Amino acid sequence: MTLEQILLLSFIQGLTEFLPISSSGHLVLIPSLFGWKDQGLMMDVAAHIGTLGSVVAYFRKDVASLFKGSFSLFRGQVNENTRLLFNLTIATIPVVLLGLFFDKVVGDTFRNVTTIAWMGIIFGLLLYIADKYGHLIETIENTTLKRALLFGFAQCISLINGVSRAGACITMGRFLNYKRTDAARFAFLMSIPTMIAAGTLKGYQLFKSQDLSMANDAILMASFSFIFGFCAIAFMMRWLQKSTLTPFVIYRILLGLVLLLSV
Repeated sequence: MTLEQILLLSFIQGLTEFLPISSSGHLVLIPSLFGWKDQGLMMDVAAHIGTLGSVVAYFRKDVASLFKGSFSLFRGQVNENTRLLFNLTIATIPVVLLGLFFDKVVGDTFRNVTTIAWMGIIFGLLLYIADKYGHLIETIENTTLKRALLFGFAQCISLINGVSRAGACITMGRFLNYKRTDAARFAFLMSIPTMIAAGTLKGYQLFKSQDLSMANDAILMASFSFIFGFCAIAFMMRWLQKSTLTPFVIYRILLGLVLLLSV
């Protein structure tokens, strides 16, 4: 891969992973728009590692709380840290189980421009409704196991290309009356175990294929994805402190319409 390709793909991965506009959808579109070959399994793994690193680095205090929660759990203690650990675990279980089914059975069925376009429009409208009519009341500290499970179901829907993992989870959070920053923060924290699971699966597939021919490119992809991902999280969290999600809705709908017209 050329440096320009690596930069663009890592920019798209890092940016769209944490904005409610679908990273998987954009990563499918970019190679087809520029006539590039699919970036391959190793580059997918590298991009996952980079964006995983960015969310861990940005939310390092929350990650430390999760570790403290695991130690408290071993001591039989229940506190704010263990509750966060429980909630993230419950929110992750559905997508891990369903993700295995998608990988083996569904495969690339939804990996096409038409699906990406319609999912962008439909879930863009749902995001708008949730953000416009949802109250700004709840915080992460108010998350119950039932709400965590609802976040988990929302994350499952994002297995369809074009939905957006962050977008689906933030939409659910706003329907549940979470403050915008808290909905985004919980969605981003949910991405940590999800990306670990996805990265582990892809890493195992890469190990079986023994294709290490693009190791240097993969290191660059991971590094750039980390930088762009960190910047995207910082931008999103600051934006949501004072603004709505409407600009992302408009982008999703316009992109969807352009794609439908181009098919």
